[in-house]
Amino acid sequence: MVILKEHTELISGSLGDIEIRYHDGEYHKPLVVVCHPHPLHGGSMDNKVVHTLIKAFASLGLSTLRFNFRGVGQTTGEYDKGRGESNDLLVVCQWLRHRHPQRPLWLAGFSFGAYVALRAHQKVKAEQLCLVAPPVSLYDFSKLPEVKIPWMVIQGGKDEIIDPDAVADWLESISPRPYVVWFKEAGHFFHGGLNLVKDAVIQAVQRVLN
Repeated sequence: MVILKEHTELISGSLGDIEIRYHDGEYHKPLVVVCHPHPLHGGSMDNKVVHTLIKAFASLGLSTLRFNFRGVGQTTGEYDKGRGESNDLLVVCQWLRHRHPQRPLWLAGFSFGAYVALRAHQKVKAEQLCLVAPPVSLYDFSKLPEVKIPWMVIQGGKDEIIDPDAVADWLESISPRPYVVWFKEAGHFFHGGLNLVKDAVIQAVQRVLN
């Protein structure tokens, strides 16, 4: 069992401070940045799904970074409908690449964080993408960049916030499709099923690393 050793610090963003929490993994393995859910609805880097993703990646030796979007915790600014949050993500990725310029960078996100990760993945030059409960019914996904890198989507079939049918229709419209893990009985926050999410991510990452 890997003990998750994270340290918290403030880095400089376009508006001021960005609060990050970083775990240093094995030097030869990828870096992954995880984006949190909606700032106006209690979303932060302390979210349980975000923490589950962090644990999954860290258990396989990846370095992980989670951070608070503008207006959350100690991060300067206020909610900006995904635009400013995408810039926050870019700053965080630049900080991480400066520390580890030779290592692959992956992105992951939950709910609103999945939207931001998808929105910015090309700009930050991510090499892998993991989206959990992407908010397809809440934002216009038709205008987001096409995904040309390996990626996966995890979705609950009884999501009470994001319409699962909208997610299914969106997935059907994409070619080639991402690797999809669909938990028929899971709600938006995967209550009682976080270990299933963790195991799904671990299995997918192991296929990549091996």
